[in-house]
Amino acid sequence: MTPRPYRPEPFAAAVTGIGLITAAGVGTEATWRAVTGPTDPPHVPHRPELEGLPCDFMYTVAGLDPRAVLGVAAARLMDRFAQLAVLAAREAVADAGLGPGVWDAGRVAVVIGSAHGGLPFYDEQHALLTERGARRVSPKLAPLTVVNGAASSVATDLGALGPSQAVSTACSSGTVALGTAHQMLRTGACDIVVAGGAESVCSRLLIASACRLKAVSTRREDPAAACRPFDAHRDGFVVGEGAGLLVLERPEHARARGATVRAHLAGYAASSDAHSAVAPDPGGLGIERALRAALADAGVEPRDIGHVNAHGTSTVSNDLIEGTMLHRVLGDRPLVTSTKAMTGHTLGAAGGIETALTVLTLQHGLVPPTVNLDAPDPEIPVDVVSKEARPAVLDAAVKTSLGFGGHNAALVLTRA
Repeated sequence: MTPRPYRPEPFAAAVTGIGLITAAGVGTEATWRAVTGPTDPPHVPHRPELEGLPCDFMYTVAGLDPRAVLGVAAARLMDRFAQLAVLAAREAVADAGLGPGVWDAGRVAVVIGSAHGGLPFYDEQHALLTERGARRVSPKLAPLTVVNGAASSVATDLGALGPSQAVSTACSSGTVALGTAHQMLRTGACDIVVAGGAESVCSRLLIASACRLKAVSTRREDPAAACRPFDAHRDGFVVGEGAGLLVLERPEHARARGATVRAHLAGYAASSDAHSAVAPDPGGLGIERALRAALADAGVEPRDIGHVNAHGTSTVSNDLIEGTMLHRVLGDRPLVTSTKAMTGHTLGAAGGIETALTVLTLQHGLVPPTVNLDAPDPEIPVDVVSKEARPAVLDAAVKTSLGFGGHNAALVLTRA
């Protein structure tokens, strides 16, 4: 007899705080305002570090000097991805009405995803080693470049004494971090988790490799229009930097302190394609398994889902595979969007940023448009919101993520 898969009791974590630092805006309010009513194009400058590459531009957080907020001494102990994570965490915790003196620090955990960690600092130090010798290499290389740098920095900044973990599953890292937080709360290991993703990889080596892989757009003449998810003329993603962190709590903990709950994280699942180092399963079977399992975990039916914040990278294969899979599982009803045309593909941070936007979509009943979608691909059979935000009454939504190596993850969120 085939044993039944283990299914824990249903559990819906309360989302009580959001922090966002993106190319669309610094802070949650600024980012939400930009993605729902874009009047100005996002900041996608040509970067001197990438000069001479077919893709020499990326989505960049403008008007923010982390050193001015964190202090020069503290900022020097963090790579930029960790700095962005700390700033997003501070906003999320303040939004939740929490912090030192309010919480039991030993019951507060931190889980942050990143695909590459402090890769730019690694590039810089390698150049110093090659050009000027070993004595010029910084002794801070290890703490600044490791993937757990963001989680460590956030835990230290907040004084969180519970588990502190890093997740690195390529572009699904932020989503898996939130799923890990959901599981930690479900088991009672902690009462509060600050979770999400952070990334900042203006790395000449990385972008050069992505160009060779033909994964990134080469529309140098108009960088702000280069990322066009689900468009018939899409030709690759555009890298972005940013951080998106959420405060998740055990529901009874949130109730006891009278917290305002923005939404609930009700279901999570992950899967592996076991197919390719870079390409998704051509049938979308891996992400389908994750999505169906997340729906079952949340105890909701496909017909209950009114919105999907898709992975939607603007690559030819990903968008077609994901869109076809979403139609197969969820049918025609959900309003689908990809917000990457406003934030860039922030790699390991994408799941954190886009889950935060999904929470805001449920809360405000407004689905952000997929920017730059001028000619919807007729081969993709889903209702992709474009041009302007669309009002909708939504009870449940899905966030999907796919990562190099076949790492898939899905979250189910429900309205508070």
